[in-house]
Amino acid sequence: MDQLDKGILNEIQSDFPISERPYREIAARLGLEEDEVIRRVGTLKAEGVIRRIGASFNSRRLSFSSTLCAARVPEDRIREFVSVVNEYQGVTHNYRRNGTYNIWFTLIARDRERVSAILEEIALRTRISYILDLPAVRTFKIKVDFEV
Repeated sequence: MDQLDKGILNEIQSDFPISERPYREIAARLGLEEDEVIRRVGTLKAEGVIRRIGASFNSRRLSFSSTLCAARVPEDRIREFVSVVNEYQGVTHNYRRNGTYNIWFTLIARDRERVSAILEEIALRTRISYILDLPAVRTFKIKVDFEV
């Protein structure tokens, strides 16, 4: 990754243009050609440096319900469990942690009833009954950009 890649990453983290040709705008900011930015973003994505490019919405303002979930999954069933969880469109994060509750994920759905239904479905499909549903009582949002 060179300085141009780093410059592109710095530009797209929180200030991705909402326009017909966003990569042209990014290119203009950095003194590059649009094709060069598109090529470099594609390479960074293929290398796993960029996981995804997409909008982040405030689910509460859209009247959706979200929750943090923690599951206690036996070591030999982690892949299977994670695969099932990742099938659900409302799962935004899914990661492994050390401890008794070793798989954590966030889930967003149209309302609390749908969140509960999805968690019940996951439990039935995976035969994992230890899934904690931890909806936020209070929300703290901090905008984070990482200078590359």
